[in-house]
Amino acid sequence: MIKLIISGCNGKMGRVVTEIASKQQDMEIVAGFDVNTELKYGYKVYDNPEDLTSGADVLIDFSHPDMLDKILEFAVKTKTPAIIATTGLSDEQKEKLVKASEFVPIFFSANMSLGVNLLIELAQKATKVLAEQFDIEIIEKHHNQKIDAPSGTALAIADGINDALKQRKTYVYDRHAVRKKRTDEEIGIHSIRGGTIVGEHSVIFAGKDEIIELKHEAMSREIFAVGAVAAAKYLIGKPAKMYNMQDLVAEL
Repeated sequence: MIKLIISGCNGKMGRVVTEIASKQQDMEIVAGFDVNTELKYGYKVYDNPEDLTSGADVLIDFSHPDMLDKILEFAVKTKTPAIIATTGLSDEQKEKLVKASEFVPIFFSANMSLGVNLLIELAQKATKVLAEQFDIEIIEKHHNQKIDAPSGTALAIADGINDALKQRKTYVYDRHAVRKKRTDEEIGIHSIRGGTIVGEHSVIFAGKDEIIELKHEAMSREIFAVGAVAAAKYLIGKPAKMYNMQDLVAEL
């Protein structure tokens, strides 16, 4: 039986992870972390990870960037492998993930959806064929409560595309202040916020007289929870290092 801790358990994603994990015959939720310590699901909730002295087989974090230091301290101290699914992390915080991965397995992805990570692979393949003659633009759409822009997923797509290029392109987020033509050395990234959009990401390859578009649309938050639970099972027994969804997809 896999013993699981959910960080951010009383938040929107935490509730969905609880629902998905509770249906797994080989998984038991033993504790949760959240600033709201209301007991909703039958397991104890701590507002400070330090208050839980014992670890678990794995931890899934869908909380807030401000919680990262405490989550990593807990993971390293208790030797609990951690799935970090919180978005909006700074470059400095991502470096902390790498440091923690020297002591305990850390799984980090800007998007836990298997479909999104397949989209990144397809975008990389398309880039190798089309990049020299096509302009590349990324459009992401999310609900009006999302704080960070562009989304971590949009940046992950852009990074994946850049990794497939012989010469990296620069990211352009806003063109209204600069009156000049688009250059070949850029990838445009555009953010839309409105309503209850769960998440949409499109990669547009615009060439002469033809357009190729790759698109992923999330219909519910459940797909991210399913991916996180799959990542939790994948991480069991792995040595200390950094892992991501590409590692998981490669084993499917």
